[in-house]
Amino acid sequence: MELKKDSNAVSIDMLLIVHSEKRRAAQGMHSDRQADPGAPPQRRGLQGVGNGIRKWQKLEGNDLYGTHLTVEVHPQDTMPQLLKKFSLAKQYDIEAAQEKDRQAFKLTDILRTQKTNCDGYAELFEKMCRIAGVQCMTVPGYSKGFGYQTGQSFSGEFDHVWNAVYLEGRWHLVDSTWGSGLVDTTTSKFTFLYNEFYFLTHPALFIEDHFPDNKNWQLLKPPQSLRQFENNMYHKSEFYNKGMLSAHPETSMIRTVNGKATITMESCAPTLFMFMLNGKQEHGLLSLRKNGMKLDIYPPTMGTHKLQIFAKGNSDIYSSVLEYTLKCNYVDLGVRLPAELHQPMGPSWFSEQMGILKPSHPDPIIHTSDGRCSITFGVEEGISVLASLHGDDGLITEETQRRYIFQLHREKRTELKVQLPRAGKFALKIFVKKRQEPGNYVFVFNYLLCCSNTKVKWPMFPESFGNWGQDNELLEPLAGVLPANRNVPFKLKLHGVAKALVKGQDTWPLTLNSEGYWEGSCSTAGCQDVYVMVLENANHNFYSYILKYKVSDQ
Repeated sequence: MELKKDSNAVSIDMLLIVHSEKRRAAQGMHSDRQADPGAPPQRRGLQGVGNGIRKWQKLEGNDLYGTHLTVEVHPQDTMPQLLKKFSLAKQYDIEAAQEKDRQAFKLTDILRTQKTNCDGYAELFEKMCRIAGVQCMTVPGYSKGFGYQTGQSFSGEFDHVWNAVYLEGRWHLVDSTWGSGLVDTTTSKFTFLYNEFYFLTHPALFIEDHFPDNKNWQLLKPPQSLRQFENNMYHKSEFYNKGMLSAHPETSMIRTVNGKATITMESCAPTLFMFMLNGKQEHGLLSLRKNGMKLDIYPPTMGTHKLQIFAKGNSDIYSSVLEYTLKCNYVDLGVRLPAELHQPMGPSWFSEQMGILKPSHPDPIIHTSDGRCSITFGVEEGISVLASLHGDDGLITEETQRRYIFQLHREKRTELKVQLPRAGKFALKIFVKKRQEPGNYVFVFNYLLCCSNTKVKWPMFPESFGNWGQDNELLEPLAGVLPANRNVPFKLKLHGVAKALVKGQDTWPLTLNSEGYWEGSCSTAGCQDVYVMVLENANHNFYSYILKYKVSDQ
């Protein structure tokens, strides 16, 4: 039959992949639906398979009359993958989905408007299967999809529809709607994003977010009850797509103990994680493990809190993999964390991958009794390291974030000398950058520095300039503020310089001793600033500033 010419006709290609089996010519396009997944379906083949493409000019009744439909069948020798691409609708009709508008999935309307909801996806998917001779059922039920709240109960009208298909002698579960994309919770708009997880999903995983009206369509023995479905931990599809293996606790509702909750996850490969508590990356310590992560969370107030866990996997995008509801009945006021404390905490496989090796402090939290600490680690060739200190009281400004840290290099190890301006908790951030490449430094990890000694009040280190070499070493003076009217000794190791001097009210030269250190002294009388300057080339007369000190008023 020749295709009827109709101005309203829509041409659309649909791709269906099924397992290679002996196909018989279809004797008719009507199939007998099987209500029981245990009953064997009637097999139907494709008429004139040929090269795998069959164009049907007229399908059942008048619904699809005059519509050009292409069904493509690919033989495979492995387990079938049904519907690898399902691009029939250009828009997902969210309003119709929420209102359960039954008109929204009439096949003629879908093909004309290319817009439908889950009912339309399931109906058209079933139609395609019947064309291909694959037994298919439409299954209604409850779902943990758009708008789902952790721990909610289900009752009344079913909110979703999916399919079951019979292949290779058994039933499989398919959700072509969720497999084609998702609804953005912030914009309530549907985004097309192919998700293979929902095609031929294992029943034990499918039941996590799909509860059918007929328990037989769970394909589980024994089947779950609705109460079990409501209370079970919900692992999102991305939990499995990102290679997660397990999570603890295994309940979606967590009660804090002494103001703290701990979550651990195991992954099949090293993975980057992040979290959000009530929409912010605050009030938690997340440390990476070789295959997983550990998160200690400290809710800032009593009550109910929403915790989201994200994983990166092999892609460049973090995806939500788990959600918890935290119940907090006690807040430990002594565990207030700096707002600038970002994730991850402490060194890990990721910092090693970024060129930071064998750190002296493998734990993410460092306690210091006198407000000082020294952190060392190896650095790969060609990597530059930058560090900054952050607190919450305003004493550390953006200009002074790096002045409480003095960076030294000895052979292939870097040392960070840190002096805290007061007692409290501080975030020490570590950044790296390849020297030969343009661009900014990249954040790698941070330490949490803790000091309870209220007598601590260390000054800043001297300000260093661009000509302060990577391998230079400062022994004294380390304090960035010098006493007034004093003779102050200087001792430094400087590489590749011809001369060195200290400039205040007057100029004092430094001399090179037998151990390779430049030594001398300087009077701070009558000046506000003191500079260390070097002459890099003996044939030149231009000195460069490398260090700057302030002189106290008293």
